[in-house]
Amino acid sequence: MIEIHSKLPSQGVTIFSVMSALAQKLNALNLSQGFPDFPAPPALLEALSKATLDGFNQYAPGDGLLSLRELLAQQFLHRDNIQLDPQQEITITPGATIGIFSAIQAIVHANHEVIIFDPSYDSYAPSVQLVGAKAIHIPLQAPHFHVNWNLVEQAITEKTRLIIINTPHNPTGSIWSKQDWFNLIKLIENKNIVVLSDEVYEHLIYDDQKHYSALSFPELRDRSFVVGSFGKTFHVTGWKTGYCVASPQLMKVFRQVYQFTNFCGVTPIQMALANFMQQHPEHIEELANFYQNKRDLFNQGIQNSRFTFTPSQGTYFQNLDYSQIKPELSDSEMCLYLAEQHGIVAIPVSVFYQKPPENLKMIRFCFAKKDETLLKAGSILSVI
Repeated sequence: MIEIHSKLPSQGVTIFSVMSALAQKLNALNLSQGFPDFPAPPALLEALSKATLDGFNQYAPGDGLLSLRELLAQQFLHRDNIQLDPQQEITITPGATIGIFSAIQAIVHANHEVIIFDPSYDSYAPSVQLVGAKAIHIPLQAPHFHVNWNLVEQAITEKTRLIIINTPHNPTGSIWSKQDWFNLIKLIENKNIVVLSDEVYEHLIYDDQKHYSALSFPELRDRSFVVGSFGKTFHVTGWKTGYCVASPQLMKVFRQVYQFTNFCGVTPIQMALANFMQQHPEHIEELANFYQNKRDLFNQGIQNSRFTFTPSQGTYFQNLDYSQIKPELSDSEMCLYLAEQHGIVAIPVSVFYQKPPENLKMIRFCFAKKDETLLKAGSILSVI
């Protein structure tokens, strides 16, 4: 009998898989996992079919199709006035998560520390743990989930190598202001610290607010990885296609790791995305309004409920506070109660923390759903 010691002994099945399985078992309304229940744009699906039929079914270049990287460079230039070299500074990846993983593996060593803001995406800390480094978790300040910069300053040591940012933020829907970025710059400008900015919801910003990318700031331009997601932007999360952008120096070490974690992204999907982006620029231009309308429809449906909330500033998630309904329940128990007794499934926010606050009474709903799904959800939640 061989002896096996897991590198991630405390990791089980993710909460997203658990809650989606529960929704299926109970035939409940599933607003837990973050994916749309409506179809992708027909022209995008046609572009994928055409790409496969036209023979684009073999390996793509390891760094991604140049045509797609060039369109991304145009996007950053148009939105942020950032000049990118598509050959040296952009890599297409099979999903954003592997981009995050590869960036961490490339830059973090076993004696390093990585600052993570909780609640946080559940892949960050395990990726740090696999390097043998230490994750330093800093809680965001509820109810608006802002950064306490005094805590950040206290957390930075000579071992700090990386700070992971997520804006717009999953699961809270908060976004970083320009002042947040200025505060970060002030703390790290004379230190050997790299920034990993998870910006997968970059186009989902509401109420006329602005997305600030890490690359927007000259002080961070040469020390930042930015990771994005085509799946989130084009309603095709199952296509698992994302990207990483960084300076040539950082991208060189990123690609040294990435080439051995995944040789290349899926060729026909990259072809389809490039063709669709070129022919339909209005998709991205209209995306914020599209999802803001869904956020507002969901929130209007529960405005007379006993849930309390602050409208999401970004992402396609809305958090609800249930402390006026069943304060005696933990958020995991509340999600189970909603699934079993009311036929609707959400995600407990505590699972995004290393050490969740004791008084956290908050659950996350995904509003990337058909209008009829959101109306049904509102009718259920309004009577609880």
